[in-house]
Amino acid sequence: MRHLKVILLAVLLGLAAPALAAPVNSGHVQLELVPEASSIAPGQTLHVALRQKIAKGWHTYWRNPGDAGDPPKIGWTLPPGWKAGEIVWPTPRRLPVGPLMDYGYEDEVYLPVPITAPAGAPAGRTVPLKAAVSLLVCKEICVPEDATVTLALPVAASSGRPDPAVKAALAQAPRRAALTAAFARQGDRLKLAVAGPALKGIKGAGAYFYPYDSTVIDHPKPQLVERGPEGLTLSIAPGYAFTKGTPPKAISGVLASDGRAYEVTARPGPLPAGARGLGPVASAGAGGAGAASGRDPGGLGLPLAVAFAFLGGVVLNLMPCVFPILSMKALALTSHAHEDARPATEGLAFTAGVLATFMSLAAALMAAKAAGGAVGWGFQLQNPAVVAALGLVMLLIGLNLSGVYEAGTSLQRLGVHRAHSVAGSLLTGALAVVVAAPCTAPFMASAIAYAFTQSEWAALAVFAALGLGFSAPFLLLCLLPPLRRRLPRPGPWMEALRKVLAFPMYGAAAWLAWVLTLQSGATALAALLAAAVALALGAWLYGWAQRRQASGRRPAALYALSLAAVVLAVAAAVAGVRAGPGAAAAAPASGARLASEPFSPERVAALQAEGRPVFVDFTAAWCITCQVNEQVALSSPRVADAFAQADAAYLKADWTRRDPAIAQALAEHGRAGVPLYLVYDARGGEPAVLPQVLTEGTVISAVRKAARRS
Repeated sequence: MRHLKVILLAVLLGLAAPALAAPVNSGHVQLELVPEASSIAPGQTLHVALRQKIAKGWHTYWRNPGDAGDPPKIGWTLPPGWKAGEIVWPTPRRLPVGPLMDYGYEDEVYLPVPITAPAGAPAGRTVPLKAAVSLLVCKEICVPEDATVTLALPVAASSGRPDPAVKAALAQAPRRAALTAAFARQGDRLKLAVAGPALKGIKGAGAYFYPYDSTVIDHPKPQLVERGPEGLTLSIAPGYAFTKGTPPKAISGVLASDGRAYEVTARPGPLPAGARGLGPVASAGAGGAGAASGRDPGGLGLPLAVAFAFLGGVVLNLMPCVFPILSMKALALTSHAHEDARPATEGLAFTAGVLATFMSLAAALMAAKAAGGAVGWGFQLQNPAVVAALGLVMLLIGLNLSGVYEAGTSLQRLGVHRAHSVAGSLLTGALAVVVAAPCTAPFMASAIAYAFTQSEWAALAVFAALGLGFSAPFLLLCLLPPLRRRLPRPGPWMEALRKVLAFPMYGAAAWLAWVLTLQSGATALAALLAAAVALALGAWLYGWAQRRQASGRRPAALYALSLAAVVLAVAAAVAGVRAGPGAAAAAPASGARLASEPFSPERVAALQAEGRPVFVDFTAAWCITCQVNEQVALSSPRVADAFAQADAAYLKADWTRRDPAIAQALAEHGRAGVPLYLVYDARGGEPAVLPQVLTEGTVISAVRKAARRS
């Protein structure tokens, strides 16, 4: 009988009644204490969460409320010997309020607190836990609210059934990991780098640093993010502690990214190398919640990115950048459109040249990013040496089309079986990519931005799809005889067409000379013009030598003089590039009637704070689409009048030369190249993104809409 009583007592203790708590409404928040398990064992630590069910549209605050607010406070009344620890704060949401940035919670949140029972707590009893809660609850206005919530928690030989909501809150709380973190002040930015095995392969989606101290960062300013193989580097606007106070010896907080969060403590020192090198990613910016921004290219997915890249490559054939090269492609195809085998061979060779060059550019770009360079799509034309070389190549092609000399066997010699060789098709494809790459066609922008945030193999797959799309129209014409037969047959008209098509090449050379002037000034332009004269002389001498050789006379001396002229041209061009930037010419405004000012994120914020709409033009002198848009859509009196009536500001982000700030701003908006047009509303908030090909009507409509204040 005695043994039976003991057994019954053990069973009753094991089946202790579950914890009981009554929800309390403080006004705009329903509060309740929810235990991690239905009972607690003697000597055990159990989390008891303060559940907040917040009225729609209202919010409470995190431990660091940001620019305004106050965190919840909990005063515990516990039995003797019982202890309460610190709140386990969940990762907050960003809550922009006008020009301010707050951190807090909406809808529902659990704030777990560790409660420890004494080892001598008698099993079989229920102990009362009481919490006096003080909250600041805000919407357009802020209301302080107070409430007292209680919980009857059973003590049992072992802990009872777990509560899934509290378990989930603890699992999702910022975790501690073996991370290396450091910070350094670099100019007007604070660089915070975090690296470690737990961050290996991190994408940086929605990355944001929430500091525990409200004085270390300027909360409303965007946080720019660069990805590394084992971490992230954030470029953050420093706060009062750095600008006017005493810089801290350590910065602690929560780094949120990719749906996870980590506790971080950074100290001054060298930034860990594993936290950078793979290029910028779309940052969380100044608004939104903890999730990734809708502009984040990482959410595109590889299959969709490949499809967008292919479509963008097809559309790229219609962009102004490619017009000079299209003439070469059309002439090459027309010359043997009615043959059987040659067009297919040349189409495949052209495609191979396109693919090889796209992949080479992608590899060079990824290598530059891995080395820490702030580069983007079209980066090759930010280099004056590349611009000068391309200008001379365009001139050389134009002279060939004009008949000054022949590149090997004449490409257009009538009545002869022409051999536009496989090597020539390969080179044509390569040149087409180099010239077309600065343009960013529809679909192409998001695909390239996605590629820059992914692994090397994923990025190469995107660029391969881009190359296939770019070469697809020409390849289809070459492979499908029914399409080719619709082209006119070769004849004497081709010699005239050949000479006419030289002029787009001369135009491209002149345009590149103008770009070089903006990059490196008048000295570099003078050197390029001297090189162009020497190169033209060399081409003429080479053509004279070819004609002498065809008539049976000795051309060796002319070939030698031609080579000397070409060497002189190269020397002049190199000297001009090495002379340095000099006094670079200022890029002309998009129109005499529409004045611009330089872009900076701080200027955008200041203009929005004044209640003015802002139009930001991300452009470059080497981007022909940008220049066409400026002349067609941004230079008319109607557009200038619309800006004046709306009191809109026109900011220009000129990326003709490399500028890390502009590269970061492009990455924030999911872009890796220009053009990009943003219109910020006078009432604040995220900007509207305009199409890459503008019209007057598009610009005027966007500016008027952004100016409306109601």
